[in-house]
Amino acid sequence: MTELTSNKSQTFISMTIIGILFFIFGFVTWLNGSLIPFLQVICQLTEFQALFVTFAFYIAYTVMAFPMSLILKKTGLKNGMAIGLAIMVIGSLMHIPAAISENYFVFLVALFVLGTGLTILQTASNPYIVYLGPVKSAAMRISVMGIINKGAGVIVPIVFTAMILADMGDISRNHLSTLNASELSQLTNELANQLIVPYLLMAIVLCAMVALVKFSPLPDIDMEEEGDAESKTKSSILQFPQTILGAIALFAYVGVEVIAGDTIGLYGAKLNVDNFAGLTSYTMFFMVIGYTIGVICIPKFLSQEKALIGSSIAGCLCILGIMMSSEASTSVADFLWGWSGLQVLPNPITFVALMGLAHALVWPSVWPLALKGLGKYTAQGSALLIMGISGGAILPLVFGKISHQANDLQVAYIIGLPCYLFTLFYALVGHKVRRWR
Repeated sequence: MTELTSNKSQTFISMTIIGILFFIFGFVTWLNGSLIPFLQVICQLTEFQALFVTFAFYIAYTVMAFPMSLILKKTGLKNGMAIGLAIMVIGSLMHIPAAISENYFVFLVALFVLGTGLTILQTASNPYIVYLGPVKSAAMRISVMGIINKGAGVIVPIVFTAMILADMGDISRNHLSTLNASELSQLTNELANQLIVPYLLMAIVLCAMVALVKFSPLPDIDMEEEGDAESKTKSSILQFPQTILGAIALFAYVGVEVIAGDTIGLYGAKLNVDNFAGLTSYTMFFMVIGYTIGVICIPKFLSQEKALIGSSIAGCLCILGIMMSSEASTSVADFLWGWSGLQVLPNPITFVALMGLAHALVWPSVWPLALKGLGKYTAQGSALLIMGISGGAILPLVFGKISHQANDLQVAYIIGLPCYLFTLFYALVGHKVRRWR
């Protein structure tokens, strides 16, 4: 596919609009990490049951990716994005009756609807950023979007937790265990009602975004432009191994990304860490650092392939750190940021947060490698890669099951090791494969 051409002013406007959408992605997505501990209290859930929050949200990407790509083909980029945002408004508003009824199933349906809206936005925006400039620097541009996305992930848990816990007092497990049935029911009811305002505000903001996208000068990308000569001889997206393997790599990556962001609060709660519901901000902060490295180094000092290799190896080291370090020690956090006055964390939780830094460049590196040479199959390829996001639905449940069976969260992080090893395989071999043998 030829790259999207436009003057500098148009490119800046396009990057700004897509950047706002990536902030929305981060805002909605990383709200889940803070929501899980609250729903665990409100709906009296086990850790395994609570992780169905991530399943309901991320499984929408698998179920709806190809239908959403068909909608984009018919409506065009701008109208498709507006439709996606409108669907997200509905999903946000559905959280209000869910909170009033304290019904976990309604919460899950609302999260699925939110994920459906995000699916169409992600299917459109990621290839757009890839072809907004030279493909060799695509990872750099996606890293810019990642900073915006994960910047929202840093802010959201702090703001959300502050709004929810205003005047709520102690909701730690130790305190909840001291309450009788009547007191517990009153507390969960008050906590559920606290969820209404944040999601109402989200719906209002998303409505404004519908108008912004609909009336913006954002140009469409012609997804039917011809690619290289090899793409013309193929009749199906399934004949592109680099894309199929790329989708599997994204499945593995998103799974560990969600585990790192959405389970750190559960782990903190288990170890009675203060402000456990806001710990997702640590993971997101380190991801922002990782993306910043990508912006500075790719492609000037670091190729997309080497960035992916480094990320995979660093991820493996983090998993080993989680499993082998002491829950009673904070030495790693003391060394890294103890001097700053910020809250220090037990070593395994610190390594969970550092996973954000380790795998930050996987997403921006895989996309340009997986879409290379697809030509007229780019839309289908993008939808296939988006389906890889379903790793965020399935792998956290596997994590939760391991944790439940072993009665040990620390052991459950072993699920991340094969995931990082597969992204390493893709970096070394998978992205180069052009034919199934």
